[in-house]
Amino acid sequence: MALPISQKLEEKLVCSICLELFRLPVTLPCGHNFCKRCISGHWHKQNQAPAGAEKGYTCPECRRGFEQCPELEKNVTLCSVVELARDSEARVLGTEGCEMACGELCLQHGRPLELYCEEERRCICCVCTVQQCQQHRRVLFEEERSKKETLLKESLEKAQQETERIEQVMQELEEQTRSIKDSSEGLKSVILNKVTLLKKALEDFQWQTVARIEQKQTAALEHVGENWSLLKERLDMLGQHRDRAQRLLACTNDRTFLQEFPLLPTPESPEALLPVEFDLAGMVQPITEILTDISRLLLEVLPGSVAPKAPSPIAQGPVHSQEPAVKLVAPLHECQLRTELLRDHRNLTFDPETSNKYLELSKGNQKAKHSYSAICEHQEQGPRFEPWQVLCTQGYSHGHHYWEVKISSHSVILGVTYRSLPRQHQQGHKFNIGLDGGSWGLQVREDCYLAWHKGRAEKIQEQLYRNLGISLDYNKGLLSFYGLGERTQLIHSFHDVFTEPLYPVFWLCEGRVVTLCQTN
Repeated sequence: MALPISQKLEEKLVCSICLELFRLPVTLPCGHNFCKRCISGHWHKQNQAPAGAEKGYTCPECRRGFEQCPELEKNVTLCSVVELARDSEARVLGTEGCEMACGELCLQHGRPLELYCEEERRCICCVCTVQQCQQHRRVLFEEERSKKETLLKESLEKAQQETERIEQVMQELEEQTRSIKDSSEGLKSVILNKVTLLKKALEDFQWQTVARIEQKQTAALEHVGENWSLLKERLDMLGQHRDRAQRLLACTNDRTFLQEFPLLPTPESPEALLPVEFDLAGMVQPITEILTDISRLLLEVLPGSVAPKAPSPIAQGPVHSQEPAVKLVAPLHECQLRTELLRDHRNLTFDPETSNKYLELSKGNQKAKHSYSAICEHQEQGPRFEPWQVLCTQGYSHGHHYWEVKISSHSVILGVTYRSLPRQHQQGHKFNIGLDGGSWGLQVREDCYLAWHKGRAEKIQEQLYRNLGISLDYNKGLLSFYGLGERTQLIHSFHDVFTEPLYPVFWLCEGRVVTLCQTN
């Protein structure tokens, strides 16, 4: 009895290796078709055969050999026909009263899925159990589901806990956001109100101080004007007396001379002039500390300062004791700050009239050396310093000025002072720079710096430099000292109110040399 056509067709769709419907059918160059997995496994076993056995790549049906492993391409048409055969078989099984969904059939064998393979983690049919999963651990669906449900419940519980934790953290972040906004807005309001009050107080302080100065100025000028008027009247009276006396002296008649002489009034004694009181230093004294603190706050402490500062440098090597003076041959490293400072550079010269007798000045008065062996010949009287000090000839009463010096070693003081700096030793010090309210100095010691003013010294732990720059902004009341190395480093700044011309001043210990740097 002849087989039905459908059965013959199904036989043609069976792989000759696994004897099952093709699973991903591929075609060899000889034209025969096999499952891709089956032919690959066949060739692998063939090449693993012991020595002497046939190796290579041959077709299991026609035994045709291939030199290289053929490229296996999917037979699209055959694959479509196999899928149709599987669908037909599923429909047949459905008509037999075992109607199953597509997901309930084995995709490889078209058989009902009955067990679960734990090793391959998939549902398998009876054919899979015999051919592929015989050595694997297999369990019933209900048993595996129970395990998976337990794991899934644990996972859901962890997910719920993590969700609650994240929601709590997000709630805390929202509260932090509100707190930050409320705090910042409150702080801004406080700062704005505080700064507004400070500005108002500063404006009031400004107008009150200016008004007081103008009042003192007006009173002093009135006294000066009154004294000038008195002197003018006295001068006019003396002029009249001189004219009448000259005419009387020119008279040749003795009788007339004697008659007119008693009529000539005798010049009266001049009236005492009104005392003129205009003590600028006395007016400045009450407000100096206030303005100094405000200047320090605005110019140094607050961000965006107008007082120039250099970034932290890797500076020139430290100063060594008793090192001889070296002339500046190669230019120093320049940075943006030093370039700006050099725009206001001033060429200074020492004032020989103020130099201590042990200080030897160069021919151009640009270098000073302290040496006991070479006492300068000059008169002991006059404006010379008893301490080992010397002023510069140049003085500045307004504007911005900058100069640079080179020192041979430590034990040197450099600064600025009013012309009235005492010439004698004071308070047991070897110097008097920075001991009063009219001088400011920076002492270079072996291990640190000392900033001197009003007899108080502020210690500054900073690297020592042989090249130093001094910046004076008279109008701002700002005096700054810089170390000149690879970068320009701010060492210290004084903030004050200057009322008189300032002169650069220096103190040198024995054997030290200070050179005033010059530029074109």
